[in-house]
Amino acid sequence: MNILLNPYVIILIIVGLVAFVAFWALMRYVYRRSMRIRSQLQMGRVFTNISHELLTPLTVIAALVERLREEEPRFAADYTQMELNVERMTRLLQQILETSKSQSGELRLLVSHGDVMEYIRRTALCIEPLMHKQGVEFTIQCTPASMMGWIDIDKLDKIIYNLLSNAAKYTSSPGHVRLQVHTNDNFDHITIKVIDDGIGISPEKMKHLFHRFHDGAYRRMQVSGTGLGLALTRDLVFLHGGNISCESEEGKGSTFTVVLPIAKKSFTTSQIDDKHPIDLSTPRTTIKDLSHLTLPEEHPIVATELPDDAYRILLVEDNVELLMLMDTLLCHKYKILTATNGREALDVIKNNELDLIVSDVMMPEMDGNELTMAIKGDPELSHLPVILLTAKTTEDDRKASMVIGADDYVVKPFHLSDLTLRINNIIENRKRIRYEAQLAQNTEDDRPLTADELFLKKATECVMEHLSDADFDRDAFAAEMGASPSTLYNKLRALTGLNVSNFIRDIRMKEARRLVDSLPDLRVSDLAYKVGFRDPKYFATCFKKEFGIQPSELLRGN
Repeated sequence: MNILLNPYVIILIIVGLVAFVAFWALMRYVYRRSMRIRSQLQMGRVFTNISHELLTPLTVIAALVERLREEEPRFAADYTQMELNVERMTRLLQQILETSKSQSGELRLLVSHGDVMEYIRRTALCIEPLMHKQGVEFTIQCTPASMMGWIDIDKLDKIIYNLLSNAAKYTSSPGHVRLQVHTNDNFDHITIKVIDDGIGISPEKMKHLFHRFHDGAYRRMQVSGTGLGLALTRDLVFLHGGNISCESEEGKGSTFTVVLPIAKKSFTTSQIDDKHPIDLSTPRTTIKDLSHLTLPEEHPIVATELPDDAYRILLVEDNVELLMLMDTLLCHKYKILTATNGREALDVIKNNELDLIVSDVMMPEMDGNELTMAIKGDPELSHLPVILLTAKTTEDDRKASMVIGADDYVVKPFHLSDLTLRINNIIENRKRIRYEAQLAQNTEDDRPLTADELFLKKATECVMEHLSDADFDRDAFAAEMGASPSTLYNKLRALTGLNVSNFIRDIRMKEARRLVDSLPDLRVSDLAYKVGFRDPKYFATCFKKEFGIQPSELLRGN
């Protein structure tokens, strides 16, 4: 009893109870905090998925507008309005994606080296048409005019765009927006100021200026907004290790100030990209100016029949509307096959002759990245080039696709002309030096032949063994090589740029030319039969097309 009345015991009990209550309150707070974070992450994933889904129909709309511009060019101004709205919706969706990544801690910094001032100037100039449309005077001042440093151009582009577009929204004509950039005495930081003489911001709204979904004065100025721009800008500035502040007075305008480090020592090793310097030729932001548009001249669309050796492309996309649209727009240039997911695409690839695969990344059953890994991991398919289409815009996403073997990476929404250009570039780059040059080089040194060189050597010897056999076609050729017709086609196309029939004909033509030089007494018909042609007239036509002269003329000359 005396022990219980001991004041030290009572104090100990009270301290224990207080500690227990404090611990219980702390655990309750941690639990609620974790549940709130989990809820935010789940909501962020929802926003991300929705944004990805919305970018696909935007691609369909952009492609349709491009098609209409070709077929009915007289409505060029209307098409431009559509493209401007597609571009605006794309930027808004990408802003939602960036905000979602910021909330979940997935935003990553990757700085490159280059002329910081020149990049800022060129990026800002891309926004000048927006100022012109608003009737606002726009000036840019960079001091010094040129200075090297380290920046993440993707993040800096969004910072500049958000600040300048906000200034344009809230500045009426005839107003003035100024972009001033200068460095500090140590040349390791830059200060970016966006100054406008617009409507200004009240002290009450300044308290919530950088909060998400703060609606500013959109309704008052009759402009649109999401309430994400400045919040995302703040997150991007902090990610870059900088600071952002705002000074404003109602009726007189606002000044936003951003200070960013640009010295290499300010960033960690994982944040530095030494291999890709800043590309000044392609600023990220592009705004079209309606006032400078001219109507294109009308031109007829002429349908052309595809040649036998036209390139064969597999399109893989789970969105049926986009798949059908790409098929419709590309089929006049290429032979098109389609699939709606990666697993279906693999079956098509293994049973058909193909030159290139264009695949979406996000698909059910097997996505584009998994399909690419399956293709590049199969020795019989690894030579096939793959272009991936995706709504993911970050450098990390692009690198992830390149690491698994993708040959190119196109961000949705895209213009069909850009996709066509990339297809053509890959096809041209994939054409190897003709197999004669490869084999000739092999005879000049003692190095062992590669697997591709051995394949070409075996294929050439196989055709030579059946040179006079007019019935030696691609099926017989594939059987002799111990491969399926599609595998033989894919290999020869990738290594020589020729399909199977043209590969056989090419060898026959060159052997015919050799025979003309070594056996000048041959008749044209005998020469045709020796190299596997049943019809001497058709042989003469092919010979003239290949060498620019009739075989009879060459024989007479010899």
